[in-house]
Amino acid sequence: MHSVISAITDSIEERSRDLRDDYTAMIDQMAAQPIDRKQLSCGNLAHGFAACGESDKDTIKLMDAANIGIVTAYNDMLSAHQPYGDYPEKIKAAARSVGSTAQVAGGVPAMCDGVTQGQDGMELSLFSRDVIAQATAIALSHQMFDATVLLGICDKIVPGMLMGALQFGHLPALFIPAGPMPTGLSNQEKVRIRQLFAEGKVDRKALLDAESASYHSPGTCTFYGTANSNQMMIEAMGLQLPGSSFVNPDTALRDALTRYAVQQVARLTAVGHRYSPLGKMVDARALVNALVALLASGGSTNHCIHLIAIARAAGYRMNWDDFDRASRVTPLIARVYPNGLADINHFHAAGGTALLFTSLLNAGLMHPDAQTCMGCDFSEFVGEPRLHGETITWTTAVDKSLNDDIIRTPAEPFAPEGGVKLLTGNLGRSVIKISAVSKDHWQVRAPAVVINSQNDLQSKFDQGELDRDCVIVVRFQGPEANGMPELHKLTPMLGVLQDRGHRVALVTDGRMSGASGKIPAAIHLTPEAIKGGPISRLCDGDVITLDADSGVLNVDLDSAELSQRSVCSAPENPATVGRSVFANARQHTSGAEQGASFLFPTDTPL
Repeated sequence: MHSVISAITDSIEERSRDLRDDYTAMIDQMAAQPIDRKQLSCGNLAHGFAACGESDKDTIKLMDAANIGIVTAYNDMLSAHQPYGDYPEKIKAAARSVGSTAQVAGGVPAMCDGVTQGQDGMELSLFSRDVIAQATAIALSHQMFDATVLLGICDKIVPGMLMGALQFGHLPALFIPAGPMPTGLSNQEKVRIRQLFAEGKVDRKALLDAESASYHSPGTCTFYGTANSNQMMIEAMGLQLPGSSFVNPDTALRDALTRYAVQQVARLTAVGHRYSPLGKMVDARALVNALVALLASGGSTNHCIHLIAIARAAGYRMNWDDFDRASRVTPLIARVYPNGLADINHFHAAGGTALLFTSLLNAGLMHPDAQTCMGCDFSEFVGEPRLHGETITWTTAVDKSLNDDIIRTPAEPFAPEGGVKLLTGNLGRSVIKISAVSKDHWQVRAPAVVINSQNDLQSKFDQGELDRDCVIVVRFQGPEANGMPELHKLTPMLGVLQDRGHRVALVTDGRMSGASGKIPAAIHLTPEAIKGGPISRLCDGDVITLDADSGVLNVDLDSAELSQRSVCSAPENPATVGRSVFANARQHTSGAEQGASFLFPTDTPL
């Protein structure tokens, strides 16, 4: 193991010892009780299987066969989740084939950030993760299940499901993905049309035609945003079958992987062959493996929040220092849009997760002894699935990349450091995704343009006020202010300004997510404006330095002058589109570096 990666893992374990002990004691206590259905009275149990067929009822009554709880995020508005519509019946059939049963334990909400992007509803997005965690816990609370399978893919859904399932960490759990849509309009062309629309050079019909050609069928969006970063990280944690992340929907291999996953989770139960509880699998090694995979692939900055919240749900404390230290020794070895021109299908074809993980293992950057859902160590877990008739086998990764423009080795990386860096200075702490930003844009020093809403930028852009070097400061976008929406409405305008030769950057206490593009953006700035952070005291014209090389974010003001300025008042948060029901969540959420969670607002024991 690389000494720094080992040291990061040890540091996480040491600072988390009390929380982790509390967590493992909780799941050990749950595991020590009679397994699930044996606790239930006859009336309880009768309610639990009343709607089942007679054969399933007889199997459930036996108590010595696994009953698998299905938690699903199906809806047919999300292209990524639409394929899940018939998965429950597929899962039940697969369970019966090994003498087990399965029931839909419950559903969780699944909103699409692509639909709410730039809209008021985006202010519900981040908090939907904690609601999903709560809904997952409710689904599993019936004590009917020996294991669970989790049907979720997209942005807040996978983290939320995992956080909820970890509260039943004595049960084995597997994620079952549905795969990305086939490649459509190239990402390069999509971005070109977006910027032309921002400049008023093409009409709305041309923009809609381009977007529709890009997002065109069932399956996950093909760019490397949070949804596909979720898949990369969950596989790196050993929580879904090896090589299963990016197999397209409605293919024979996809269906076979689903069947195998169900049969495998039955084997991992206390009534199966090898008891492997989720809470023991998700340890510091698994978390660090996920972190390294994220950094090496240039994944979503949303996981600078989500991975910390997942860790906290498993009794661990992670922070941005862990991300920064790991990034300094983890080379960037994948380029997938927005970090390159390829999409996730091209990545999968070039060698995919098997090649990426094998390369990182060989470099000592991932823990080979982390536990996995296959009942083996991570070093033996990595592979590519192959279908022979109806039988799946796994082969070793290709020995070299099939496209060096998409995947490379740590010996010849795209960059010597990973995709995320920590920025610190007199404005606080923030993160920047550097994997998509050209090196010559890593340093920006320019006057601030301060706004309190992303909607305020359009008029300044249209009036030509921004045709100069500038740092756009968007504040009151943190979790307590308005739920921390993503701010991609800014991206086309800032891209145009940069293409015109201006030095531009973004500084915000909000998010930019996995689609963070070519503009240097200091995001997740903490403390946030509504808590009186320094960003709340900035004025137009203040000179800001963003330096991703040295990890600095500063305003050219001494501490006395900055502290003497009055704090700007927060804009009123309207109550429309359901925002009012999250008012309490906003008031009790933790900061961005603590996972922005209202489930774990303070560092109290679980």
